[in-house]
Order: sequence, then C-alpha cells, then structure tokens
Amino acid sequence: MKDGGEKRYAVLLAVKDSEYVKKVYGGYFNVFIAAFGEEGERWDLYRVVEGEFPDMNELQNYDGFVVSGSPSDAYANDYWILKLCLLLQTLDAMEKKVLGICFGHQVLCRALGGKVGRAYTGWDVGLRKVSIVKDLAPACCFLDDELGDIPTCLSIIECHQDEVFEVPLGAEVIAFSDKTGVEMFTIGDHVLGMQGHPEYTKDILQNLIDRLFDMDAFERGFADKVRLGLQTAEPDRKCLERICRNFLKG
Repeated sequence: MKDGGEKRYAVLLAVKDSEYVKKVYGGYFNVFIAAFGEEGERWDLYRVVEGEFPDMNELQNYDGFVVSGSPSDAYANDYWILKLCLLLQTLDAMEKKVLGICFGHQVLCRALGGKVGRAYTGWDVGLRKVSIVKDLAPACCFLDDELGDIPTCLSIIECHQDEVFEVPLGAEVIAFSDKTGVEMFTIGDHVLGMQGHPEYTKDILQNLIDRLFDMDAFERGFADKVRLGLQTAEPDRKCLERICRNFLKG
C-alpha cells in the first residue's frame, strides 16, 4: 500500500498502438485501464517495446504489473525482450503480482524457466472456449468472489500463433482449450499468465484481423470464418475482467 492507501499498478506495453486503437480508445493503455482499473488507483505506462522500463529502485512502490500482448515472439532475443525477462525474474523474486496476457503470458513463462514456441496447430484467432480447472491450485482464490462463482468454461478472444509448451517449475496449469494446452497458469498467488485477451473488445479484434489479412498472415477463408464466429457469439469479458482484477487486487 502506498501513502494514503492508493494502490499503484503499471502496464508494461509490448506493442505499439495501432491507428485504430489510438483513434477509438486513445491507445492500448486506456483499454487496459478500462478493463482492470478502478477508482482511487494510480496506473503508470512503460512502453517496454520502445525500451521504456520502470526504475529498479521504484519496483517496490507497485502493487502489480500487467504485461501486454505483442506481435513479437516471446522466444526472440531482441534487447528489450531480454531486458523484460530480467525484469520479470526480479518481480517474481519480489513476489510482486504480475499478470501476463498473450505475449505477456508467454514471455513470463520463458523468463521463469518454461518453454514457448510457434504453435504446431497454427493461428488461433477469434473466440475460444476455455476450461478452467479450479480445484488444482488452492492459491487461486481469485476464481471465486462475492459476485458468485466463476464458471468453469469461459469464452475468450484469442489472437496468437505462439504458445506455452511447458510451464515453469512450480507453476500450475489452471485452464486449457481444445486448441492450446496452457491457456492459463499460476505461480503461487503472485503470477497469472493468460493466453487469451480479456481486455479486447470485438471491434479491436475485427481491426486486427483486417490488418493481419492485409499482411498476408492468413487466407481470406480463415479470416471470413473468424469474422462470422464473432457475429454469432460474445466473449465472457465481465467475468474475465473480474478474474484479472481479483488476481491483481486480492
């Protein structure tokens, strides 16, 4: 807790703002605050993809960190990715709360000794049903709250072609899907990795699909199928946001 009880969090942004997200939301930072932020908190932004990192002497002043998604590979050796791995190892040693999303989930796994790589099953884009295994980890009290039980099956927005192959020593896999074996993992009560995007809205994903299609990342048939799926179903955003908030603030 900080002076006056103000809680302080940081977003470690591993992606550059798209023109669409800048125009509609004012940047990804605002998307994260809308999803996880609450009244009376301070949220700071570090654009780690551009080499902007928190001061090591400031780390103890934070209650938690969120590592965003990224078009970069979590197993790459770019200087900023290696520096991020070092930061995540430090935060783990301090037992600071760290929530990793998509790339964040993968790089967290890599930094702490797990294995990540290109998924053998190809791209996973669109809505995915994820099964949560609640009774695995007693530390997962963030999966239940006063607003009622979190369902054991949730729809989440996905957009990735890499995945976690092997979690770090001491980690628990708490969610999986028919496409990805490690959808969520925890270490103690201070690390949570999530392969999907609890913060994404459907329009953010629609724009991302358009951009990936324009870059020839996948074929028209695949893109059309994903778009159709988005028209007929909704992600469980409120529930997913609650899991993330419970974790960060529990």
